[in-house]
Amino acid sequence: MSITAIAKSIEGLALARFVAQGPWVFPTVETIHVIAIAMVVGSIAVVDLRLLGVSWTARPVTEVAEEVLPWTWVSFAVAAIAGGLMFISAASKYVTDLPFQLKMLLLALAAANMLVFHFVTYRDVEVWNLGRTPRAAKVAAGLSLAFWIAVVTCGRLVSFSTQNAFGPPSASAAPAAAGVDG
Repeated sequence: MSITAIAKSIEGLALARFVAQGPWVFPTVETIHVIAIAMVVGSIAVVDLRLLGVSWTARPVTEVAEEVLPWTWVSFAVAAIAGGLMFISAASKYVTDLPFQLKMLLLALAAANMLVFHFVTYRDVEVWNLGRTPRAAKVAAGLSLAFWIAVVTCGRLVSFSTQNAFGPPSASAAPAAAGVDG
């Protein structure tokens, strides 16, 4: 079974149809997703900017992280749920959409960066908590900011590209596109 066939079957779920066809549902879910993503990126930026030595340098890294990261995780959970609901409403468009694919790749890279940071660099945070931030932590923070800015950029492009302005046409639009090109 192809990925587009799986995506089409996902679109057939009652919840997917509810999100796609309810006149207020998709815009509400999208609004929740955007607000949650803003909170994710904003809270991550606070920690990253601390690691880069740009802000809150008088405060220990651990203190900043302990105050901010719970907001990050709650916001991420909300964003993931809302994003999942948006995805199932038009799965066949999203799976073939280049900005969406790039967004998912960038999310995976951001996750890998976070895992390496937390399991390698952050392990000895007590040594550098108030002192000089190690280069590895600064690199992780810079990559984190870059990945999240790129995630937001690609997410914004998805709304334009699902109308086939970028990337391959969706499975449902392929016959119409073939007819237009002749």
